[in-house]
Amino acid sequence: MQHSYDALDRPGGYTRLNLLAPLRHRDFRLLWSGMTVSLLGDGIFLVAMAWQVYAVWNAPAALSMVGIAMTVPTIVCLLPGGVVSDRLSRRGIMLAADAVRAVAIAVLAGLSITGRIEVWEIAALAMVYGAGTAFFTPAFEALVPDILPSSDLPAANSLDQFVRPIALRLAGPAVGGWLIAAFGPGVAFAADAASFIAAGAAVMAMRPVARHAPEGLSVMADIRGGLRFIRGRTWIWGTLVSAAFAYLLFLGPTEVLLPYIVKNGLHGSAGMLGAVFAAGGIGSIGAAVLMGQRAQPRRQVTFIYVVWTLATLAVAGYGLATATWQLVVACLLFNALETAGTIVWATLKQRHVPASMLGRVSSLDWLISIGLLPLSFALTAPVTEMIGARLTLVGAGVGGAVITLAALFLPGMRDVEREEPPAEAPPVAGLPVDVVIVATVLHQAPTGAPVAAARRIHP
Repeated sequence: MQHSYDALDRPGGYTRLNLLAPLRHRDFRLLWSGMTVSLLGDGIFLVAMAWQVYAVWNAPAALSMVGIAMTVPTIVCLLPGGVVSDRLSRRGIMLAADAVRAVAIAVLAGLSITGRIEVWEIAALAMVYGAGTAFFTPAFEALVPDILPSSDLPAANSLDQFVRPIALRLAGPAVGGWLIAAFGPGVAFAADAASFIAAGAAVMAMRPVARHAPEGLSVMADIRGGLRFIRGRTWIWGTLVSAAFAYLLFLGPTEVLLPYIVKNGLHGSAGMLGAVFAAGGIGSIGAAVLMGQRAQPRRQVTFIYVVWTLATLAVAGYGLATATWQLVVACLLFNALETAGTIVWATLKQRHVPASMLGRVSSLDWLISIGLLPLSFALTAPVTEMIGARLTLVGAGVGGAVITLAALFLPGMRDVEREEPPAEAPPVAGLPVDVVIVATVLHQAPTGAPVAAARRIHP
């Protein structure tokens, strides 16, 4: 349920936020604990996946193929995931998603440990892995406002962006690099699978949350309602469209070529790749702490676009770097700036999107933003063959920054900075049966999502 934010946003009325304030609430503590464990596993997965793929086939085309396999089914299933998260138990959907991902990674671990693993098998399991993520993400984003008072949402988003880089970009990659060096990528995958089991146990311990009534009587009616809501707000559709084209330019090259440069350009190890990711985590932590101690900026959209433009420009630093420390600096700057913008974006969306529609809007957020990612992954290998990995990264960063900044000047983009958050009707009474929800979601064959989407943190 959305509430007024006048106490935080009135001119001259800013107050400092307590980063740990949301942990007063039992269900958020459980959700946060499970998310932290899961993100630690995801950080291990980042290094293990890249190293495993390049161990089987040492070419950019290999990781591009895995990226395509992960993103195409994501795009197909994100809309159903958003609708389901608004109609059914968001907690049950998250449990199903964690179960799907745990099984996929456990199989991947077994194949890797036995040494009988091929790129096509990795791609197939990446599709299943992403399956859980496609349903998990809109359910998670929509659940947070259900279990927290609106006054704690800015602090919760800052806490998320504080914990996320520690687990995903700092501790996770460091542990992953150590596990790969000591035992091989198979054991690293097994650790990631175990993290999903632990996260699922935390979600299971949460109290069920009352559902929100869907607007329409059918899935298509609900989707059309979400599209109408987005179409009438430039700050949403402009951000999603600009992200789609910016990601087309820079996300595929970043995901594929950064590990390639570390391994082949600088002749580094898995530990070195983990160190680069960890530097990004340090940058994100610093940004999250800073944002968590400050109120939301008065010109939220302007702030978001300025820091995201600078962050995207930092991607060019990956192509210009000739030493590991330079990659470290570029990754730190990128993630610090990206995190600052992501915190404000998440809070803006939670404030101005009704809770009954937040699952659909979040899924459309992902869908439109990553709609061109398969093409980005597909183009990365041939473009790299023509102009080289470094020039590809430089062009991707500069081009993506230009597109991002241009969107700020769309007519009506900054109107939301003068709007009051809407009131929200209370959720529908009654508790859904989570076991039924889990079976329903598993039957729908959900799909995956890339490491980053909707301006999430990535290398």
